Amino acid sequence: MSAIPKVRFLDRSTPPHIVTLVLIAGLGAMNMSAFLPSLPAMTRFFETEYGIMQLAVSLYLAATAVLQVFIGPISDRYGRRSVLLVSTGIFVVATLGCLFANTVEVFLFWRLVQAVVAAGLVLSRAIVRDMVPQNEAASMIGYVTMGMALVPMVAPMIGGALDEAFGWQSTFWFLTAAGLGVGALIWFDLGETASGEGRSFRAQFQDYPELFGSRRFWGYVFTAAFASGAFFAFLGGAPLVASDVYGLSSFWAGVGFGAPAVGYAVGNFLSGRYSVRFGINWMIRVGAWISLGGLLVASALNAVGLNGPVLFFGFCTFVGLGNGLIMPNASAGMLSVRPHLAGTASGLGSAIMIGGGAGMSVFAGISLAWGNGSLPLLLLMAITTALSVLSIHYVIAREKQVDVSEAL
Repeated sequence: MSAIPKVRFLDRSTPPHIVTLVLIAGLGAMNMSAFLPSLPAMTRFFETEYGIMQLAVSLYLAATAVLQVFIGPISDRYGRRSVLLVSTGIFVVATLGCLFANTVEVFLFWRLVQAVVAAGLVLSRAIVRDMVPQNEAASMIGYVTMGMALVPMVAPMIGGALDEAFGWQSTFWFLTAAGLGVGALIWFDLGETASGEGRSFRAQFQDYPELFGSRRFWGYVFTAAFASGAFFAFLGGAPLVASDVYGLSSFWAGVGFGAPAVGYAVGNFLSGRYSVRFGINWMIRVGAWISLGGLLVASALNAVGLNGPVLFFGFCTFVGLGNGLIMPNASAGMLSVRPHLAGTASGLGSAIMIGGGAGMSVFAGISLAWGNGSLPLLLLMAITTALSVLSIHYVIAREKQVDVSEAL
């Protein structure tokens, strides 16, 4: 029998509806991807270089990484509802700031402020943990994640279509409307779920040395960081590849950007179905090799002249599929190394993963300056994924050492 209390939609006295949680988390994912098809047009509008305009991705990721560490503790102290309402309000103001920016510097400032919407990504999971017992939380979080995975498939298509029809500013009008809509849902459907027993910043920082001393923790962190690094490199470089290498319109570029998200949704489904049966390390290893195999084949075909948007974006689906297998299981691995430090491990691991992604998105823009079409980007993604393969094999080897020492 489920322990989830009865839910009444738009009733703050009951737990929030799962659709509300999906949309709270999805707003951040939408903000990341909806404007990607417009990057080339925005580069021309602000009369700057693509590498500068691409900072709208990398700076956003860097700010998100920093916020990941602090959002949870702040919400423990002040409540999930209040933090989400304030962060969503700031997001709407920052989106309007992006919309009316007249220089690239002003745009990038407001884009950095937009990162506050990461509160939805973090707190949607925390709210689930508030609502249900631990043994049911993983399943419900899985539903939220599956629903959220649909957003990166659709958002670039919407952004591309809006850019093509009305210009890049229309995408930010759309994001403003989405922010207002999600804010209204939070106001009417989300009551306070936190118990008010959060640990202080000082207490959390005191846990860091114990985590830093765990080799397996670092193995899982770097496995996830390098795997997601390939995806973030794709986010940083694919807009330029789509427009300058393949000459795609904004709409069709948006369709291509959704390819990894399709793979990610499938990988998430497979993780939920088979991780218990085969174990997290087996699933991570399979996911890492799937990503690497797809990228190596794509690079080889590209090198011999078999190149085109269908091949490029089609093979990038393997990156999404691999990440869908890697990320849920690597996250579980991070949390299981020191179960009593699960909250600290989650925040620290996410910050490192997204911070690394910010760096990879910058390298993606640099790599494309080397020429040769999309091949430099594919090779960068392949190298990053190979490091993920090495990381999970290190974890497996380390676990065997631990098992042998315990047996003795």
